[in-house]
Amino acid sequence: AGLGIEHFIDLLQDAKDAEAGLSGGTPRTIEGPLYVAGAPLAQGEVRMDDGSEEGVATVMFLEGQVLDPQGQPLAGAIVDLWHANTRGTYSFFDQSQSAYNLRRRIVTDAEGRYRARSIVPSGYGCDPQGPTQECLDLLGRHGQRPAHVHFFISAPGHRHLTTQINLAGDKYLWDDFAYATRDGLVGEVVFHEGAEGRHAELKFDFQLQKALATEDEHRSGRPRALQEA
Repeated sequence: AGLGIEHFIDLLQDAKDAEAGLSGGTPRTIEGPLYVAGAPLAQGEVRMDDGSEEGVATVMFLEGQVLDPQGQPLAGAIVDLWHANTRGTYSFFDQSQSAYNLRRRIVTDAEGRYRARSIVPSGYGCDPQGPTQECLDLLGRHGQRPAHVHFFISAPGHRHLTTQINLAGDKYLWDDFAYATRDGLVGEVVFHEGAEGRHAELKFDFQLQKALATEDEHRSGRPRALQEA
């Protein structure tokens, strides 16, 4: 990701879409390497965190709608989302976290809405001793990412969307080593102080494009953790 290959592939696909007359919808951006297949499936709303960072993390409520190309709500769409904890690590890859912590799939309700209670994630950097950072050091670049939430959005008859929301206010928002931040993919996190303490809200709607072929409805076949071949 730090060399921009995934981002370049996204730009190439954008150009192909433009040539084919396809436009509109929420922008795509990179998937990253940390997806895990098989997250628990919920109807309409769900809690994503396991409570292990209670008192440390800020509770965050995420909500929005999935819309069709005409802006009408899509009931029964699947919102598959995952993000890091306050230490910038992901469950499965960080064995100290419970299975599927901060990973869920939500089926949108009759109004195309999804709702989740989670925590505000932290940004993070690549392994300082790893080969990616070694390469970045030679290029004179840092290996930091802003706080973000990953999404797969899918619905019958519509193109699968791979994207992520990068959180406004992060110092690396427009200096993301993975080049994932794009116009239209910045989420405004609103913080509130209440009797039960501080919490945050993030509202974001997604608009899908119509699928031109059945294969457009599905994510790419790249290898992923716990994904059946």
